[in-house]
Amino acid sequence: MQASQQPRRMSLSNALCLNLPVQKVEAYFLQQLPSLEPHLSYTHSNNNGNSYPIQISHDRYCTLESSSVTANHNLYNSPSTASFSPNGSPMSQQEYQSHALDQVRSPDTNYGSPVSGSCVTEEVHDLRHKLKELETAMLGPDSDIFEVCEDTFSHGITSPEINIWRQMIEVIPRGDLKHVLVACAKAISENDYLTAQLLMTELRQMVSVSGEPIQRLGAYMLEGLVAKLTASGSSIYKSLRCKEPASFELLSYMHILYEVCPYFKFGYMSANGAIAEAMKDENRVHIVDFQIAQGSQWVTLIQAFAARPGGPPHIRITGIDDSTSAYARGGGLNIVGQRLSRLAESFKVPFEFHAATISGSEIQPENLGIQPGEALAVNFAFMLHHMPDESVSTENHRDRILRMVRGLNPKVVTLVEQESNTNTSSFFPRFLETFDYYKAMFESIDVTLPREHKERINVEQHCLAKDLVNIIACEGAERVERHELLGKWKLRFRMAGFSPYPLSSLVNGTIKTLLENYCDKYRLEERDDALYLGWMNRDLVASCAWK
Repeated sequence: MQASQQPRRMSLSNALCLNLPVQKVEAYFLQQLPSLEPHLSYTHSNNNGNSYPIQISHDRYCTLESSSVTANHNLYNSPSTASFSPNGSPMSQQEYQSHALDQVRSPDTNYGSPVSGSCVTEEVHDLRHKLKELETAMLGPDSDIFEVCEDTFSHGITSPEINIWRQMIEVIPRGDLKHVLVACAKAISENDYLTAQLLMTELRQMVSVSGEPIQRLGAYMLEGLVAKLTASGSSIYKSLRCKEPASFELLSYMHILYEVCPYFKFGYMSANGAIAEAMKDENRVHIVDFQIAQGSQWVTLIQAFAARPGGPPHIRITGIDDSTSAYARGGGLNIVGQRLSRLAESFKVPFEFHAATISGSEIQPENLGIQPGEALAVNFAFMLHHMPDESVSTENHRDRILRMVRGLNPKVVTLVEQESNTNTSSFFPRFLETFDYYKAMFESIDVTLPREHKERINVEQHCLAKDLVNIIACEGAERVERHELLGKWKLRFRMAGFSPYPLSSLVNGTIKTLLENYCDKYRLEERDDALYLGWMNRDLVASCAWK
């Protein structure tokens, strides 16, 4: 690069750092979120071992925009079990445990429940009653999805069957939640429904939405297993979507997750850095965002362009909507356009906003408002995994969209996705992959949010749990959470005619600086023209760019 261009690159990259002043942004763009508590303060430990508080300010309009959020299916918060309440209020532990198995524990794995010398202590009708309680709590008093299990119970469970199950459960390490979850999923995959039902009763004594990370994850994995067992995955998933919290509450939960975990900041920063680098010499820039949500990804990019030597370009953003984001922000894309326009005006950046109120899978070139003389950037942040591929539909929207975008001749295309392999996997390997991925996610949340904090429970329930149920319990077109590893995404992009666009080392350095504000168990790795953000030894998010 020529020496004259170096200051420009430095200015753009440095402006993308999240430590930029935001007073002007707050005045023109950031909407105050209703505070559920007067002050939310969490503690991070940086790589130097120093701890310091992070204020979660509800007047900052930063959200986890592209995450598919969960609806309101409240697990009740007890120290040793997870149960459900139709109206969102807790049931007493005594009420729920009146039909429950005694918890087993080992010296190495303590889930906080009393020791029992017996695994099976209840009659079959009690187990059926518990399943019905769960169904009623999740779907309402008139639901009957568990009727599909009636044949299993109608003839009773004989003593030999109980003995066989006792022998099987003794093979599982006592009190090992992961092993019981895996055994239950394995039983379902082998159509051994009796074993699965009995293991579910055991699991209800081991999970807790306020316990250790694996207990909290186990509560939602169990919910998915129940839905899978009864072939009611789609029914429960749709029901959960109908029980969403109030929009301002949902936005608040998304905002908290965005603040306490670096995954989404990492994705947005890396994408913005690639776009800023590709457009550093352009006078007219058109950004197509395939899931714009609240639009807050573009705040720092507009600021960066405002600081560009020689003046900012004319920016036009085309935003494609999704139903979850529309609900969270409480209105249509005009809300996003107005906020971004006010922000750009405050920074004296020429700006236009084009709303495309259409599903991403239905997008055609004419919906994007492409104009001659514009340098085009296309952003796929946490979005493409929702597009059905060839395994779901002959239309294969996942590859169709990539081919369509390639035909538009963009200067840069950014991709940010969760690094997980659940798209075409059968049920049991999909369950194992989901457990491994979200175990790392829940552990990382546990470092920052206090275990008993109500906000943490709400964040996990409303921003993560619904995805788990969909991945585990749904099949075909109804399973919309279909993640692929970056290696597979690279094949799709190359087949569509793209070539890699290396990410700027300056932006990579900025992201490394960002991670210094978080726990040292997060790791950033650059390999094969992509950036990976992980927790300990597990990759969680991958980012790359194409041209």
